[in-house]
Amino acid sequence: MSVQIKTPEEIEKMRAAGRLAREVLEMIGDYVKPGVTTGELDRICHEYITSREAVPAPLNYRGFPKSICTSVNQVICHGIPNDQKTLKNGDILNIDVTVIKDGYHGDTSKMYVAGQAKPPAERLIRVTQECLYRGIEIVRPGTRLGDIGHVIQQHAESNHYSIVREYCGHGIGKVFHEEPQVMHFGKPGTGLELREGMTFTIEPMVNQGKRHSKVLPDGWTVVTKDRKLSAQWEHTILVTADGYEVLTLRDEEDFR
Repeated sequence: MSVQIKTPEEIEKMRAAGRLAREVLEMIGDYVKPGVTTGELDRICHEYITSREAVPAPLNYRGFPKSICTSVNQVICHGIPNDQKTLKNGDILNIDVTVIKDGYHGDTSKMYVAGQAKPPAERLIRVTQECLYRGIEIVRPGTRLGDIGHVIQQHAESNHYSIVREYCGHGIGKVFHEEPQVMHFGKPGTGLELREGMTFTIEPMVNQGKRHSKVLPDGWTVVTKDRKLSAQWEHTILVTADGYEVLTLRDEEDFR
């Protein structure tokens, strides 16, 4: 496993990319409402990113046709924005943004609600965010990837949810998906040991029902097999000398 340790110069570029990615999520929230299409959200994000001398990384990545991923309700990840369906009151939506700024990637996602969510959906969204935060909190040199996966899995399953196992976090830098793979389940004390200068994403996908997923015929959209809701949150993380830095942290977040 070849894991890239970032130089101070590279880390500065990662910070800039992370700032832009989180700014996109902060900007787009006002547009998420009943009646809007995910295609319109994609166009707004595309314009915002490109007007800031950056590139939306998903666009044409392995054939993906749009600039962001929009995953609604039972869609776990990789939802393709379209103009066929409008969001309805109570729909939940993950918007996943990755930008390339000065050659480096910033990757983050957030859950939104169109209108007013039902309490079960609100709870799923909250617990999934807590899973992300619990994983981040233990990042430091010497922590192992299995430790991160374990605390995420434990929190999700203790709340009677399930962790999607087919998709995971990943190293990130000049390349969109680098080593290591960051699983959201695991055993303490196992897996790669973290070192200062590593950058990677943590992005738990948590299902309201069973963990099983399937890919739709478009080759991208991943949905829950039982059609129950799924939620996801994501941040890009830097391992520092004594802990972590969240490179995509939004102003609205109390988490530090």
